Amino acid sequence: MVSVLIAGASGMIGTALHAALSDGGHHVHTLVRRDPRGPREHQWRPEAGEIDSGIVSHVDVVVSLSGASLSRIPWTNAHKDSVLYSRLAATNTLVSAIRSSATPPSLLVQGSAVGFYGDRGDESLSEEDGRGDGFLADVVVAWEGAAHVAASEKTRVAYARTGLVVGKSGAMAPLRLQTILGVGGRIGSGKQWWPWISLHDEIRALTHLITHDSAQGPFNLVGPTPATSAEITKELARLMRRPHLIGLPGFVIRGLLGEAGVALLLSSQNIRPDRLLESGFTFDDEKVASALDRMLSN
Repeated sequence: MVSVLIAGASGMIGTALHAALSDGGHHVHTLVRRDPRGPREHQWRPEAGEIDSGIVSHVDVVVSLSGASLSRIPWTNAHKDSVLYSRLAATNTLVSAIRSSATPPSLLVQGSAVGFYGDRGDESLSEEDGRGDGFLADVVVAWEGAAHVAASEKTRVAYARTGLVVGKSGAMAPLRLQTILGVGGRIGSGKQWWPWISLHDEIRALTHLITHDSAQGPFNLVGPTPATSAEITKELARLMRRPHLIGLPGFVIRGLLGEAGVALLLSSQNIRPDRLLESGFTFDDEKVASALDRMLSN
């Protein structure tokens, strides 16, 4: 069993990870901005670089999932600044605490994103491939770069590059609503690859990294069977017994959502979880149909 400190424990992934680790018998601590409500809550103010002194010295692993949401539309210049600043402030605060600790944690799991790869069409991508272009790629490079400073002989750093998480909230919520209303259909051409992972396997993969004795470097947290956006929306409609006819043309997405719509909905990323599989991880939801069915059943 390990002791884990989670930053960003109130989001969809953080909440589920907290529950799974606790159920597994691990000792879980969280960072909160409000006054702590128990001995396993610890206050921090990342925008000021402040954190409850000494907490990182008493845990085995730090998991950083903190950052402003990408789903706030449109991406104004102010919000883009917030997306980058919030991630760097949180990461820099944790890294500073780790580096100044006499007994630092053995591992920092840094939440990251497949946005690192940019829009790559049909190109098959693994962790060996380089960065792409665009705002999200710039954010991820800066984010991972800030986390890398924590690396030392005592502390490993692993980057969890997560794709579209198939869960009831987050990016799937508007797709479910669109389908419920009977206006589901292709998003753009429907040919773009969406690197998906079930929330169930996302949490299992993060737990695998947390408990693995040599996890280090980038890991693509995406399902092992690639799927296009049309395949995902069509399967969602089938499982919900709703039509798949209307959808949203690319020009509508560009007009209504601008840069955010292009980056989040129209970009194509055919990504493989090579290093995750090589580390011994096995998926419970190997195909997107299984992930969608699990989401709708829970």
